[in-house]
Amino acid sequence: MASKVLIADKLSPAAIEIFRARGIEADVKTGLPPAELRAIIGGYDGLAIRSATKVTKELLEVAANLKVVGRAGIGVDNVDIKAATAHGVVVMNTPFGNAITTAEHAIAMMFALARQLPEASASTRAGKWEKNRFMGVELTAKTLGIIGCGNIGSIVADRAVGLKMKVLAYDPFLTDKRAVELGVEKADLPELFARSDFITLHTPLVDGTRNIINRSTIAAMKPGVRIVNCARGGLVDEAALLEGLTSGKVAGAALDVFEVEPATESPLFALDTVICTPHLGAATAEAQENVALQVAEQMSDYLLTGAVANAINVPAISAEDAPRVRPYMDLARLLGEFAGQLTQAKDGVVTHVSVEYEGAVAQLNYKPLTAAALAGLMAPMITGANMVNAPVLARERGIEVTEAVHDRASEYQTLIRITVATDGIMRSVAGTLFAGSKPRLVEIKGIPVEAEFSHHMLYVTNQDKPGFIGRFGATLAGAGINIATFHLGRASAGGDAICLVSVDEPVPEDVLAMVRTLPLVMQATSLTF
Repeated sequence: MASKVLIADKLSPAAIEIFRARGIEADVKTGLPPAELRAIIGGYDGLAIRSATKVTKELLEVAANLKVVGRAGIGVDNVDIKAATAHGVVVMNTPFGNAITTAEHAIAMMFALARQLPEASASTRAGKWEKNRFMGVELTAKTLGIIGCGNIGSIVADRAVGLKMKVLAYDPFLTDKRAVELGVEKADLPELFARSDFITLHTPLVDGTRNIINRSTIAAMKPGVRIVNCARGGLVDEAALLEGLTSGKVAGAALDVFEVEPATESPLFALDTVICTPHLGAATAEAQENVALQVAEQMSDYLLTGAVANAINVPAISAEDAPRVRPYMDLARLLGEFAGQLTQAKDGVVTHVSVEYEGAVAQLNYKPLTAAALAGLMAPMITGANMVNAPVLARERGIEVTEAVHDRASEYQTLIRITVATDGIMRSVAGTLFAGSKPRLVEIKGIPVEAEFSHHMLYVTNQDKPGFIGRFGATLAGAGINIATFHLGRASAGGDAICLVSVDEPVPEDVLAMVRTLPLVMQATSLTF
């Protein structure tokens, strides 16, 4: 059955054709009120949006089939990321499609501020010729402070350096090497505020950046500073900015975004020193087309192949890597499910999960594999656990998750081992791929045992003594249960042993009870994959 995508905000017709050309049903229903959107979202696998549609917790709660939300653009503050993750929904954006356009808008706003272009234009169009009134400033040799030096901020930095400006950059993730490449000087916020002639913001709106420009930070700025915000409304305290402009501490401000949008009224609009545009940062023909096409491709890749690009809440898997990674994800999930079904209430609470990678798999992007292993582990315990929400579920439950990559000789070309520790026990299970794509169990609790995964299996631990196999087989035969495959392993002669049986149907509880009463049996568990 074909996947279905709802396009809830206006996208380029070319993007719609991408979905349809790749065999995905695409319905275009823009401008829906929240109640109408909630009423229909349950029938869709994907939701494509821009900034208008709000993906709320309430919407996600009724989106039973939703797998991916694609935001054509950078900002995802209209998506409840935490709720999406909890519901196992991948959230993607397109951080590169409108980066140049937004950066150019910030540079244009900076020029307009420096030379008072809107005021001069209005004056001239009114029939005045006030040549002496509009005395601007040069950008050359001025200091530009950039708050946020990611995709857009780094483009602004590049253009500013080309304008012969001195550039200071504040970004917690900006490395010394990257700063040198960009030709900028790293600075903390107090230093940036104290030294900058112009300040431009290019950071997302999160709790730590809300009102990053406020009364106290404006007070710390250089007199006559000019502020540009083409990032997100809420980064600037507009009341504090109004005070700074009125007092003259701030010489001018250029705002493309506002605390409340649409911004149809504001005291700032009355000031000649303020330039306002209606959230035009990404509003060029090229950017609109680019982000629409990118989000359509990304969502299609995910729904059709599992490739994950530019996701906010799940590790990336490139379209090229997806075919190679998919078999390993299946193996990791199955190993997790195996360990999860063996972990019983009497074993205690899971406290630690270790995932180890050896051989060929260690050369891949293994972050998605760990997520898949956790999803498999938690699936028997938590309905709806998947690779998107499993890492969060583990964190919420205080489960420590570690990963290890081993460069050592092994019997197998590739190997994944999962070890689960509880208050009372520690249990490991390992597997490999045969023929590059067929998952196989190769080790349980350190005991070698080679077995395929089948839909229904019976796992038994016992003492390695004569007579067990005969009694066990007779018990299953007496209950009318057909054995498809039979695999044995033991730690040592006469010691602990494992019996793993594939059967044609689930083993009823009463039959399990009989198996558990057999001499030498220590555990018997029915498994389903």
